[in-house]
Amino acid sequence: MPLNFASPKCSAGMGNHSNNHTCMIDDSFKYNLYGAVYSVVFILGLITNCASLFVFWFRIKMRSETTIFMTNLAVSDLLFVFTLPFKIFYNFNRNWPFGDPLCKISGTAFLTNIYGSMLFLTCISVDRFLAIVYPFRSRLVRTRRNSAIVCAGVWVLVLSGGILASLFSTTNTTNGITTCFEGFPKDVWKTYLSKITIFIEVVGFIIPLLLNLTCSSLLLRTLRKPATLSQIGTNKEKVLKMIVVHVTIFVVCFVPYNSILFLYALVRSQAVANCSLETFAKTFYPITLCIATLNCCFDPFVYYFTSESFQKSFYIIPHLKTDSLFKTETPLTKVPLPPIQEEMSDQMITNGGELTCESNF
Repeated sequence: MPLNFASPKCSAGMGNHSNNHTCMIDDSFKYNLYGAVYSVVFILGLITNCASLFVFWFRIKMRSETTIFMTNLAVSDLLFVFTLPFKIFYNFNRNWPFGDPLCKISGTAFLTNIYGSMLFLTCISVDRFLAIVYPFRSRLVRTRRNSAIVCAGVWVLVLSGGILASLFSTTNTTNGITTCFEGFPKDVWKTYLSKITIFIEVVGFIIPLLLNLTCSSLLLRTLRKPATLSQIGTNKEKVLKMIVVHVTIFVVCFVPYNSILFLYALVRSQAVANCSLETFAKTFYPITLCIATLNCCFDPFVYYFTSESFQKSFYIIPHLKTDSLFKTETPLTKVPLPPIQEEMSDQMITNGGELTCESNF
């Protein structure tokens, strides 16, 4: 939900740090930028996410916990993509003829996609961490039922936050031109939006970011252990690719946007009154927002590198038979152990056809 500044000059007689300063900033470049980027995201996002959902619903026979998270992530992306034609029209024509309800729906879809994507990516990261590092102890937690409950909780959280924030996404008509997502008064920022922004930043960004970085770092630590390497074997490169793709998408798409949004909220609520900061935030906010929306196009890479079933559905490598890292994509079976290893069997579990030793931190 793009948010608009009030107005790079400070009013005469007012210093940069005055509480009542007014900065006149021209950010009209954002309209063409939004229109161009949304057009690309709409085409690529529609194709990739429709293809992903087709694979999840019709090509993958056995639904794993990870598949449930990825399906919900694809649905979140697709709901946002469906609202883009209205935003494309608005930004190229600079007029919103679709009414206030659709303006609110569009704003809700944006917030739901951004923060829903971060939370679902975090669920995938935690699930992957448990499956590889604690395959035995996590079996009772990593169930399809629990995954569905977690997904329902994520939807309730992001929809509640999106609806609450979009209550202020009202349309405004001036001189026959109707705007949407723009021109929130300073008192609204001080009273409501700044608090909402801080809440969604903490719950929807900071906590998921810390969880993603923690899971990825512990997973890398596990892969460095000789015992783990000997057990995982050919899956090491696959796991590393998963980590790199996952963290890269999260950091590149979401960190810049949420960092600027936090500064933006401080400026708009006048917690920080500085024309230079306001100019900086207003210049980079549209750019980081466009980067954030690109997550719709990048998420299928997460599906590909996380789920072997997703890979096989496209017959990318039909002549190779690799091992899945997630227990429900390949049934759990016991691997016969020599007598000398039987005493270790209680600490080991087959994970997708390979014997994986649980790591202790």
